[in-house]
Amino acid sequence: MGTRGGGPLSATERSAVTGHQEQDGRRQDFPVADAAPLLLDPHGIVSGWTARAERLLGYGAPGTVGRKFAELLIPDDAGRMPDLLERCRSGAEWAGLMTALHRDGHRLAVKVRITPAVEPRGGTSLLVLLSEPAGPSGSAGWDMSRGVLEQMVAGTPIGIAVVDTDLRFVWSNAALEQFGGGPAEQRLGLRYGDVQPGLDADSVEAQMRHVLETGEQVVRFEHVGRVRSAPMRDTAHMLSFTRLDDDRGDPMGVYYTVVEMTERYRARQRLSLLDRAGQYIGRTLDVTTTAQELADVAVPELADFVTVDLLDTVLRGAELQPGPLGESDRVRLRHAGHRSRHQDLPRTVVETGAVVTYLADSPPVRCLITGRSYRQEQLDPLAPEWLVGPPDGRESTFLELGLQSVMIVPIRARGVTLGLTTFYRRRREDPFDADDLALAEDLVSRAAVCVDNARRYTRERDAALGLQRSLLPLHLPEQGAVEASACYRPADELTGLGGDWYDLIPLSGARVALVVGEAPGHGIDAAAAMGGLRTAVRTLAALDLPPEEVLAHLDDLVDRTAGDEGAGPEGTYGNPVGSGCVYVVYDPVDGRCTMAAAGHPSPAVVAPDGSVSFVDLPEGPALGVGGPPFESVELELPEGSTLALHTDGLLLPSDEEGGFDTDRTRLRQALERAGSSPAPSCRSVVDALVPSRPYDDVALLMARTKRLDPGNVAVWDLSMDPAAVAEARRTATGQLTRWGLDDLVFTTELIVSELVTNAIRYASGPVRLRLIREGALVCEVFDGGATAPHLRHPRATDEGGRGLLLVSQMAQRWGTRFVPEGKIIWAEQSLTAPPV
Repeated sequence: MGTRGGGPLSATERSAVTGHQEQDGRRQDFPVADAAPLLLDPHGIVSGWTARAERLLGYGAPGTVGRKFAELLIPDDAGRMPDLLERCRSGAEWAGLMTALHRDGHRLAVKVRITPAVEPRGGTSLLVLLSEPAGPSGSAGWDMSRGVLEQMVAGTPIGIAVVDTDLRFVWSNAALEQFGGGPAEQRLGLRYGDVQPGLDADSVEAQMRHVLETGEQVVRFEHVGRVRSAPMRDTAHMLSFTRLDDDRGDPMGVYYTVVEMTERYRARQRLSLLDRAGQYIGRTLDVTTTAQELADVAVPELADFVTVDLLDTVLRGAELQPGPLGESDRVRLRHAGHRSRHQDLPRTVVETGAVVTYLADSPPVRCLITGRSYRQEQLDPLAPEWLVGPPDGRESTFLELGLQSVMIVPIRARGVTLGLTTFYRRRREDPFDADDLALAEDLVSRAAVCVDNARRYTRERDAALGLQRSLLPLHLPEQGAVEASACYRPADELTGLGGDWYDLIPLSGARVALVVGEAPGHGIDAAAAMGGLRTAVRTLAALDLPPEEVLAHLDDLVDRTAGDEGAGPEGTYGNPVGSGCVYVVYDPVDGRCTMAAAGHPSPAVVAPDGSVSFVDLPEGPALGVGGPPFESVELELPEGSTLALHTDGLLLPSDEEGGFDTDRTRLRQALERAGSSPAPSCRSVVDALVPSRPYDDVALLMARTKRLDPGNVAVWDLSMDPAAVAEARRTATGQLTRWGLDDLVFTTELIVSELVTNAIRYASGPVRLRLIREGALVCEVFDGGATAPHLRHPRATDEGGRGLLLVSQMAQRWGTRFVPEGKIIWAEQSLTAPPV
């Protein structure tokens, strides 16, 4: 294998070499199989040389055995040998790079491993393995001296440092000084928190400990704080950590690098702020809420204090003219939102919705007039705030408020100025810069679109709600037949519009019509259809037709409307095809109730004892779709019964388990739990059965029936003799005297005389006179004729034809209604208005 002192190696020496190869041959960082072995005595003298060593360095055994191994190395590495020999004699191993001198004079980079080897005689030898670096690691980089490497480390702009296992600085380069903390020699022995107290040292040292414990490298660790080189503002840095191991693989410290990334961090913050603004601002279509969302997003990322003021016309949803506001415009601002990270600043703003007035020619006013933004890095500390009449009653200077820097950005969308957003900062060392203004303008421009959308929505919604209010009764009319209450809940919660509707219509003879209906769809289309239906029903109700005839005429009207518009069953804008309706007429004189339905659920009846039943009412076809004729049902209701007319939105969806019977069971239970008074019970029934956001529009009309006191109704059967006219006048006069209505005697005599005379003269069958006192005095004359009287306008020379004309002049209103046995002509006089 080799020679010792010019001869072959002994068995012990060969065993040591072979054993080392077997032990370390699996190591990937040192090619033992190809290494050139040699032996040194404890003093570093070559005691054994091999052929491989000769091939590597060019020296033969005679020229090397007995020489110091250090003589085969360059001077720098030769100077390292005493320390390495001392370490290895104590039992440690060492591995690393050295530069040897070849016999022909050139330098040769070699990998060196020195391992203690105990001889059988008790002596200690040092086994040295030499190998030539191969591949990329054998490049010229191995020949760079320590001085060259230190120049590279010193010249990099990246801060580099090494800490020991106690996390104390043992080395750092000059670039690290740019972050403050003093030069490298002053850092030695200090901890991270000692040199950078403005940073969160615990989080940084936690990363170092993790690297020491696991050996895992940590890269791109971002850290934000205030370093000593910039103690007045936040800066961002990126750190990477790598563990350093000794020759045995044990951790000896952490090597880390620092790169400042403040600009990139701020750019990312700006993008994040704009992204959050897109998600957060404009979640509702309320102008004030949108303004407050703008202030919430800007604090504290962009500013310490933000106020949002909008034009009064914007909050009212009015249409505005494009372009900036002129100096002659009367600008009226209202406070719409604010946000502060400091508790003392809200005292400087007025309440939300209050008028805001700024000093003339102040920056806010100029921004409104010009439509351009304004930025001031340093406010005049002694200048008073721009707000006129602050809430605390006294003017404060910017110094007292602690405000240092300001930006004012007009809120503009679609060429229209909507208001102002004012941003303040308190930190003198971090004033607003041009980038901040650009960010603020981008933020406000995005919010401005949302504010303008909310403004336009407010205008459209107000118009739509005005339409809705005109289509639904604001208050149910006063009458003595029923005690009524209604509840309406639309499925379209944004507009508040829907197709369900209800109505209570006073009829002649103290009767009332109760109506509930629904048009298909939601929103403005359904509301328009509903309005047409309600108007038609009121017109038909004025004719005093029976319920089934009202629905028949309504069905014809819907069918003609669909034909005129060319609509199919699905209908068009405002087309009520497929609508449903239930029409009920209640007479408080005898308690009779007549009703008919068109594609609509039948009403429920709550008896005076609280039991609930449902009227067995044929559900006719929906309006405008064709089908069999409508049928009516008549029943008598005890006084104190409650009619509950509702749309199908009050019941479960059609796909819910249980179906129709379950729907009615839930409604029955809700009605049984409700109180006897319609007003509170109507709301409680809807709350019990309908979620806050219903899947369908809901309308519920509840009416508790009353009966007229028999003493307020007087009826007389009259003969067909003309002499009965005088008897009818006397009888009516006596009844008015008993009722204490002497002021109405004259007009009533005239009305009775004309109506009875016409019945006897032109009609057939029995004649009956009825007087009803209930809110008004009603005079009714029944006859068996089927022809309605005709109001004429006679000429001055005509001898007759003035009867009904006189009745129309004397009565508050009059009319004709047909009953199965004939017709009734009626006239109504007010009990409160002075007689005609």
